[in-house]
Amino acid sequence: MRRRLLIQVLAVAALPLFVAPAFTAGEGGGSGGKTTQCKKGEVWDKKKKKCVTPQYGMLDDDSIYEAGHDLAMAGRYDEAISVLTLAANKQDPRILNYLGYSHRHSGRVTVGLGYYEEALRIDPNYTLVREYLGEAHLQIGDLAGAQQQLMEIEKRTGKGSREYGMLSEQIDHFLRS
Repeated sequence: MRRRLLIQVLAVAALPLFVAPAFTAGEGGGSGGKTTQCKKGEVWDKKKKKCVTPQYGMLDDDSIYEAGHDLAMAGRYDEAISVLTLAANKQDPRILNYLGYSHRHSGRVTVGLGYYEEALRIDPNYTLVREYLGEAHLQIGDLAGAQQQLMEIEKRTGKGSREYGMLSEQIDHFLRS
């Protein structure tokens, strides 16, 4: 039984590596960084108020998102991917965004692009995804793609938004280097 559960968890965790081309994958929230204080392979369970090993169906999607976000922001990308793939709603743009972010920062930029595109297909006004997508375009040397995302952010939130400022700064840095 324990072996079967482990196989199921590993299969779910590996899923984005095989189906990522079909999917296209900041914010506040999070668990206050408690997930990042858990040892490797564990996340913070708000209800139990302790670190636990995540399992499919054990946590609600908001908790999964928060834990995945916290892990991604802490640079624990592979752990973030493992946690985020446990979400029941595979079409949650927040989940797709941080799957994209984590894959991109793990060196799998093309996989990350796919998750970002899927998140934008679901919510075209999600400007944080557009910022990260622009950064991904810069990573692969696609200045025009990054500038397109900057224009899309400007259309939606103006030049004063955090996302516009962050991507604009990244584009400036890219042009200077």
